[in-house]
Amino acid sequence: MKANAEIEAGVMATLNKFSKTYEQRDMEGVLSVLIPNSDVIVIGTGQDEKRIGIDAVRLQLERDLSQTDVVSMEILQHMISAAGKVAWMTADIVVRAMAGGQEIYLPTRLTVVLEQREKRWLIAQWHMSVPSAGQNEGESFSASG
Repeated sequence: MKANAEIEAGVMATLNKFSKTYEQRDMEGVLSVLIPNSDVIVIGTGQDEKRIGIDAVRLQLERDLSQTDVVSMEILQHMISAAGKVAWMTADIVVRAMAGGQEIYLPTRLTVVLEQREKRWLIAQWHMSVPSAGQNEGESFSASG
């Protein structure tokens, strides 16, 4: 069910805080919008980027920040739905970074599941993916990708 305006505002506040604190390289700020226990899951675009538990997520964030000089995320089109104390969002995201002297522009897809704890929406699951470059528009599968 599509989220009402209050839930959508709360979810977007959480995602905007994640994005802003990530860009500011504020590790504690990023972690503050995640559920702080072993249930949190973050899946990134890298082959080895599947982190379960807050300690593993912290290590991933440290790695991300150590490998970039500048990084930002821009949330584009998004849709938020909710039921009770759970909300989920899908969005198109653009990640921009400066890493190893190279500018990186990475259009991605994001799926996030959030849980309302007290009056705050916290991220329980985060999954970011990159569309398959080897799959042509109109194809459901690609032998090369």
